[in-house]
Amino acid sequence: MKFTPEKYRIEDISGKPFIDPDEIWEYLNHAQPTMERVMHIIDRSLNKNRLSLEEVAILIKADDPAMVDAIKEGARKLKEMVYGQRIVLFAPLYVGNSCINNCKYCGFKASNRQAVRRTLTQEELIENVKALEDEGQKRLILVYGEHPSYTPEYIASTVRTVYQVKKGNGEIRRVNINAAPMDVEGFRTIKQAGIGTYQIFQETYHPEAYTWYHQSGRKKDYAYRLVSLDRAQEAGIDDVGIGALLGLYDWRFEVMALVRHTSHLEACFNVGPHTISFPRVQDASDYQIDERYKVSDEEFVRLIAILRLAVPYTGMILTAREPSFIRDEVLQFGCSQIDGGTRLELGAYAEEDRKKLQNLNLEQFLINDSRSLNEVINELIQKDYIPSFCTACYRKGRTGEHFMEFSVPGFIKRFCTPNALLTLAEYLCDYAPAPTREKGWKLIQKQLDGMEESTGKKALEERMERIRQGERDLYF
Repeated sequence: MKFTPEKYRIEDISGKPFIDPDEIWEYLNHAQPTMERVMHIIDRSLNKNRLSLEEVAILIKADDPAMVDAIKEGARKLKEMVYGQRIVLFAPLYVGNSCINNCKYCGFKASNRQAVRRTLTQEELIENVKALEDEGQKRLILVYGEHPSYTPEYIASTVRTVYQVKKGNGEIRRVNINAAPMDVEGFRTIKQAGIGTYQIFQETYHPEAYTWYHQSGRKKDYAYRLVSLDRAQEAGIDDVGIGALLGLYDWRFEVMALVRHTSHLEACFNVGPHTISFPRVQDASDYQIDERYKVSDEEFVRLIAILRLAVPYTGMILTAREPSFIRDEVLQFGCSQIDGGTRLELGAYAEEDRKKLQNLNLEQFLINDSRSLNEVINELIQKDYIPSFCTACYRKGRTGEHFMEFSVPGFIKRFCTPNALLTLAEYLCDYAPAPTREKGWKLIQKQLDGMEESTGKKALEERMERIRQGERDLYF
């Protein structure tokens, strides 16, 4: 793979240049970090300012160990200020792996004849949702390949089915989507099903690298994918997620491009992405990548801290692609959402003999953290994090610009910590084994004891007692 210096000028709906590789590399090539400059940039972030591309480039080039330590410490402080100790939990549910694209790095690609194609029937979808509810899950992301059968109407119907499944006290309160780009009408159809976030990852923001990895299928159109979330915003979906698949091109470029994408959405729609994802390439069936761009553990941890400082109010997602020791480290200063109890083989949540499905080659890639949901929750509690299944903002209308009104001034902790504690209490009552239950209630009491006496604390304690008595889905 050889990249030439040709310029790309992708114009968005505002008519302005969007991703310009020359611009990004100019910032990176001219950045000259000093400890004084790095500390000034960290202070700006701690004052809750989103960083400029020039400032992000300086943090990226700051590879002196003392500077790296300062960046990590700044990110740790910022995460505590904005998000407190809560960690939001979710699970991915793959609905279908049929795909017309030929992404070189993906096990679902059309040319992979080893892959067994499967789309869950409605009955299978229901059984998998029930199994997820039995574990205590409340938030799902539905994942689809790109295929003509996965129409907006089909996706909307699966979303409605998921919301209708109730088992005991179990229910899915928020369904996010990871699927192909749609036209505006397609996005509108899916929005009407009541989705939360619509995720579309650019994979790599570098146009020539993108072309090398995507040589056939609808996905080969770089520009169409790049502005896909502009169309989602036009359709009224004000809660969107962006991401890059690290390892396809230089991680420094991708981090800069993620920040540039964030500023673009803010400029055009007055709200940035709700989440940013940055999965690293993992082994997949019949995959090809350029090994030059592999991201080391050290680089991965650094870039997460840099992104946390660059975009203080954007949720950052870390998935089970990463091993537990990496997840444990970056939770300290970067990520606010993780998945738990993840199974990527289609139908695996309801399948007792999971090995049978693994042998069928039904997963998109391999995962490195196979802990159960309760194991993840138990470890979070031991480290004084608050596991959260909260979905209150979506049902209270605190999304898009309204979410920014609450989150940017730092007021969101008034809602997030109490709501996280309430959802944890539900999990402890309904699903947790005795050891987790005991630890969890001690954590809740510790949090309550640390709160100032106020009407808010009294209201939380009153709701907590109602949950103990059997009520569910109480939130602020």
